[in-house]
Amino acid sequence: MNEQSPAPDLWSTIDALCEWLDTNRPVEGREGLLLRILKLSEEVGEVAEAVIGATGQNPRKGVTHTWEDVEAELCDVAITALLALRTLTPEAPEVFARHLERVTRRSTARSAQADVPRQSL
Repeated sequence: MNEQSPAPDLWSTIDALCEWLDTNRPVEGREGLLLRILKLSEEVGEVAEAVIGATGQNPRKGVTHTWEDVEAELCDVAITALLALRTLTPEAPEVFARHLERVTRRSTARSAQADVPRQSL
């Protein structure tokens, strides 16, 4: 995608990917759902591998990845999480929006509390 082309709608794209996965999945039912959720662990492992590779932490291998590889792997984690959520519920956009709102409210409330000086007894 170049800079002139519009960004695809996130949830339409997730729906299309979910439909493609559903059409092509070898395992159905509850087991298929669980496997799709477990796919997150695989993707998180790939993030770890990329970070280790980008920092050269394995002396036997040296630097094997770039920070762009880490970015791509983090995107894979986000996509996989959204696909798992969409597989779990057709209301994934609403569920995600509500949860994001709760997390934002909770986080900003904590920031506001930290800014208020405590009164001494």
